[in-house]
Amino acid sequence: MTPDSLLVAIRGILSNKMRSALTMLGILIGTASVILLVAVGAGISNQVQSQIGKLGTNAVYILNEKHAGGRDRGGTISREIKLTKDDVRAMSDPHRAPDVARISPVESTSGTVTWNGTTYALGNFAGVETVWKDIRNVHLTEGRWLTDGDQATRAKVGVIGTTVIDHVFGKGVDPLGQTVSFNNVFIKIVGVLEHRGSNGTYDQDDIIYAPITTVFDDIVGDSTDTYSAIGVQAASRDAINPAVAEVTSILRQTHGIKPGDPPDFKVFNAADLMAAGKATARSFRILLAIVAGITLLIGGIGVMNIMLVTVTERTREIGIRKSLGAFTRDILLQFLVEAVLLAGLGGIIGSAAGITAGHFRIAAVQPIVSVGTVVLAFSVSVLIGVFFGAYPASRAAALRPIEALRYE
Repeated sequence: MTPDSLLVAIRGILSNKMRSALTMLGILIGTASVILLVAVGAGISNQVQSQIGKLGTNAVYILNEKHAGGRDRGGTISREIKLTKDDVRAMSDPHRAPDVARISPVESTSGTVTWNGTTYALGNFAGVETVWKDIRNVHLTEGRWLTDGDQATRAKVGVIGTTVIDHVFGKGVDPLGQTVSFNNVFIKIVGVLEHRGSNGTYDQDDIIYAPITTVFDDIVGDSTDTYSAIGVQAASRDAINPAVAEVTSILRQTHGIKPGDPPDFKVFNAADLMAAGKATARSFRILLAIVAGITLLIGGIGVMNIMLVTVTERTREIGIRKSLGAFTRDILLQFLVEAVLLAGLGGIIGSAAGITAGHFRIAAVQPIVSVGTVVLAFSVSVLIGVFFGAYPASRAAALRPIEALRYE
């Protein structure tokens, strides 16, 4: 790029300000789209990993599985296999499950919470043991967690989530120490859970935790020692897979499942969900980048279209310059520089717009703008100027002086 070619290119851009501005607008939108959509993808990825991470450190969860049972006139009916106290006892044996550090059964139910005339349909009332706090990675903002004493005395106490607080107590009321009624059983609130948000399936804050002994005795009235789920914490991150294998083997034995038969339970762990979440988020980011890249490509086509029009309009000028001794490379460089300037200026403004937009939350997602994405988007916009400006520039350079001077 020479000073003369740069000066001629700038003069050409300024001679058609509106057309140049509209051409840059296409590149601007494309560049901003690349930065913003990739940033949204990164924000979604970060949000997914954060929510999965809240499932607990080295956590493994065992759920009931429904299997086909007997038949009635309507066809096959399903029966729900229950997890039992014997399962918990077997998995607590350090000889049979050396990689299991902690274990807590869970008994969940639903119902209505009532306080001071306000009634709310609670999503989940869960009875757990004290170690659930470590398994599930539970954090509190106020008060305390459930204690061994609460379990032993079947205390009617609970730890409450923020969604329940918003619907039952509203603003300005401290729930700590308040007594609510759940399915006509009075529960004193002794702790407030840290806000977790939705994990994509359910609201993690729409919950009240209580001692599992209290739930069995006073809420569900069930003395059969069967559970909705079981939470297990592996001894370390490296011990997650061995712990899953041990838990699976034990449950197949305690449930009398023959080799080759499908299990009547479901085991999953946070590490697998984390890996799956990363893979999904990566695919989503690639998809967003492709969509944004298409937008930028369309902007490049606009640059080529305008440059072809410019070459046609300035055919006589090209003929005059060649007649006065301008080389083919001078003409080529003149129009190529003009195309790159249009794309580059659009890329600069688009980068600024993308970075600015990345500071705002979009549909509850906080975009994460990276320097690498900005540099890549701007570089691509300049390369698009080179690529789509090359053909119009070569076409201008190939014009013969005599034919160009005759053009009207």
